Parts: sequence; structure tokens; C-alpha cells
Amino acid sequence: MKKNKLIFLCNECGFESAKWSGICPACGAGNSMVEFSEKEILVKNSKISNPVKISEIKFKNEIRIKTGISELDRVLGGGIVKGAFILLSGSPGVGKSTILLQIAQNYENILYVSGEESASQLKMRCERLKINNSTLMMVSETDVNNILAHIEKIKPGLVIIDSIQTIVNTELSSSGGSIAQVKDCASKLLNLTKSLDIPVLAVSHVNKEGAIAGPKVLEHIVDVVLYFDSESKSSYRIIRCLKNRFGSTSEIGVFEMKSNGLQEVKNPSMLMLENRVLEVPGICTACISEGSRVFLTEIQALVAPTNFGMPRRVSNGYDYNRLCMLLAILEKRAGFFFANFDVYVNVVGGVKINDPAADLPVALALISSLKDIPIDSSAATFGEIGLSGEIRSSNQGDERISEAERLGFERFIVPVGKYEHKNVEKIKNVTNLNYIFS
Repeated sequence: MKKNKLIFLCNECGFESAKWSGICPACGAGNSMVEFSEKEILVKNSKISNPVKISEIKFKNEIRIKTGISELDRVLGGGIVKGAFILLSGSPGVGKSTILLQIAQNYENILYVSGEESASQLKMRCERLKINNSTLMMVSETDVNNILAHIEKIKPGLVIIDSIQTIVNTELSSSGGSIAQVKDCASKLLNLTKSLDIPVLAVSHVNKEGAIAGPKVLEHIVDVVLYFDSESKSSYRIIRCLKNRFGSTSEIGVFEMKSNGLQEVKNPSMLMLENRVLEVPGICTACISEGSRVFLTEIQALVAPTNFGMPRRVSNGYDYNRLCMLLAILEKRAGFFFANFDVYVNVVGGVKINDPAADLPVALALISSLKDIPIDSSAATFGEIGLSGEIRSSNQGDERISEAERLGFERFIVPVGKYEHKNVEKIKNVTNLNYIFS
């Protein structure tokens, strides 16, 4: 048997091949195949686990552990599950290491492994963030075998890895951060923590496109994938869940970056409607739902005559393809023509909306700007628009209306439906685009 095996791996998807190829056979990426050799490790006397009936499996009620940060617990589905491998990614400077240290403040017996900072640098940052947990243990280490030895010896309640791209296995000849290193180190950490039932929080870098760096197999290995999202020059941060084996992936957590760390924003509606301008054409208030959370945000639209042959379509926070589809529906079904106009849509607060119920607020804002007619500032709206121009009902309708009423809104333009609201006369049910301004 050969001591070294030559393998070619795709930088984009992690596809393995015995020979080099200019284009990856799996994902089609060009010039992404990387050559490396690794030592084959023979596993002897491995134990074989026996199948167990699901009725015989027992677990304790305290399987989820609170982080002490309610916004993060919401995204995780109620807390950190014992033995879970959680991957936290985001742009540089967004606050990944900051929130990990804030978790360490509320957790007991934590092992913080840093491959990017020394122990003295970590201590300096802890003092700035006022982290004074006496049970917090720190080590500056990059060798995965040494890290595994520390975990087996200490058996901490939580392991934090900052970051997974800096961890290497010296038994491999490839450089740190490569496909082989990331895959091997993540697998070793996963196997040990699963056997010891210890949760792991690992930071992952991002590439220039903003996606999680490394092979896709890394995201398949872990249990939970969280992504820190923020607009440039904005102090607000949003944590989104891209994968969660123990809960929903539709929840979001909102934070504000301050000098003493990340602060929770428990009322995002007040944040999104701050400094709201009243009675101006092109502005509409939308009731948005993200998972179990309902909040209000302001949709802004600007429709202006184009100076070029091809009109511009710009969308910030609202899906560009959905905007183009919505403009086509407004022209075909409602008679509002945008062919000679530039269209700009913006969601205030840097929020990216994935809720289809934002269609009606966007349509109202577009028509308001086109006709230069302001929408009643006391009105809030939601509703999905179909290709035939119909306005479809949305989930959590009563919760959306209640949230808007709590913030002082007095009128509601919503799809036709049954709403358990005490003031039914405030609700204007609409069925299609022809009745938007009726």
C-alpha cells in the first residue's frame, strides 16, 4: 500500500478526483481542482455500535442549554443542543468573535481555542467587553491533535474554535485552510464532540462573494449554520440560520453593535420605523414575518423618467427577480406602465426580505411614486401577489395586524380573509390589483 495518495479536490464543492481537470465534473467551476497528497491513516480495532430502537433511546430534558442571549437562542431554536456542531460565518469585523465571547460570559467551563489571536490579545478583548467568567479557559493553538487532547482532558461544557480555517492536521501535507485540512479537522472535531456530547461553536471565514469559505462538505458536516449579515456602515447586525438540524431555519436575531459589544434588539419594528417620513409618495409600511417573529418595516420606492434607452431596475433588500416580475404584473394586470421609468426599491434598516407578503407593500410604493400620490401614513399592509394579479392571503395575518396596531397604525390594507380583530372596520380587504386605490 502506498504511503502517500495523490488526490485532486475542487475548491468550490469539495469533489474528489484521481486526476486533474480544468473544469470540475461536479459543479462546473473552472480551474478549481487543487492537488494535494495525504498520509493514509489506518483505523484499527474500531468499535462497531449496535442499532438501538428509538423507543429505547433516552435523553435528559436539559438537552438544550441557554446561551444567555435570547436573540441567539431564538435563532438556534431554544438554545445550544449538547453535542451539536455549530458553524458561525460572516464578513470580517461583523462581530463573530465578539458574540462568542459574550456567550462565554454566560456559560460555564468553556474552552476557547484561538488560531488567530494570542491569549494576551484575547484577555485584552475580554476586558474591553467586560467578560469576567472565571471558568473560561483560553488556548492559542492550531494543531487539531493538540486541541483534541485538550478537549479529552478538560471535557469542557462548550468548545469555541476561532476559526476552523486556521486549524491544521500536521499529518497532512497540504497547507492550512485548504480543502483537505478543513474537511479533516472538522470531521475529527465532530467525531470527538459527538462521542463526548460536547457542543462546538466554530467560526468560518467567507470568500469574496460573501459565501462560506471552503468546501460545501463543511456545511454538510455541521449541524447548524449561522450567518452574520449586515449592511456596510451600519451598526445593526442580523443573524440568519441557513441550516438547523434541531429547529427552524426561518428565525432571525437582530443585534446592534456598540462599544461594549453586541446588544440585542428585541423590538425590530421600532428600529425599522425610526425617523419615518410621513405623507411622502413612494413610501409604504409593510408587515413582515420571519419565522415566529413579526415586525414592521418601511418600503421605499422611487420611479423616475429614464435618460437612457434601457431603464434601470435597482433593488436593495428586496429580491431583484421578484421586483421585475412584480413590474410585469403591474403593467399587464393593472395598467401601470414602467417601461420608460427607472425603478429603485429600498428596504429601510438594511433588512433583506424573503417574505412573499412584501409584494403588496412594494406594489403600493411603486404605484404611489409613479402617480406621485402619498399613501396614508397610518396604514400598514401585507399580501402576496400572483401572476394573474390576485392578492393572496398570508400566514400570521392576525399577528401582523396586532403588531401594527401596537405601534399606532389605524388602517390595514390586507388580502381577503377572516381576521379576529376587534375593529373590523379598520381592515380593508383587497382581492386584486385593480382595487388597490379604490
